[in-house]
Amino acid sequence: MNPTLTREFSARDFRDCLGQFATGVTIVTSRAADGTRVGLTANSFNSVSLDPPLVLWSLSKKAGSVPAFTAGSHYAINVLAADQIELARRFASKEVADRFAGVAFLEGVGGVPILAGCAAWFECANRRQYDEGDHILFVGQVERCGLARDGGAGAAAKTPLIYHGGRYFTELPLE
Repeated sequence: MNPTLTREFSARDFRDCLGQFATGVTIVTSRAADGTRVGLTANSFNSVSLDPPLVLWSLSKKAGSVPAFTAGSHYAINVLAADQIELARRFASKEVADRFAGVAFLEGVGGVPILAGCAAWFECANRRQYDEGDHILFVGQVERCGLARDGGAGAAAKTPLIYHGGRYFTELPLE
């Protein structure tokens, strides 16, 4: 069966098509100028360069945390493990007043929160920002990163949380 090609599509069509690209789930954290911790769930994360180590993520211009991320010197990208689905929902919700209440974390570079139990994390200097469409693209220079493992050193990496088609999934090995 061949896909139907059309010249016109709606914003919903575009979003549905993007949803077919499975991604990991992250929580990006930082500190506002007044020291307040900020964080949000994002699946718009990918690597840019190994040398220098650069990553990219994007944030809607409508997000209330835009000032904290655009003005801040650092942020952390916390890659969520499969057992952190409730954390993903909490940091995605506009209903939660204090997203960090009761959440275990360490302070990283610039005081940014590194969430406990994540599969991996990247502590980034806020290197560049690009105003594109309805989002701001952030390029971060990775200053430190870490990988969590189930059962400690030498054990397998933690199972990641995956987002696809508007739903959360866990890894299913094919081999």
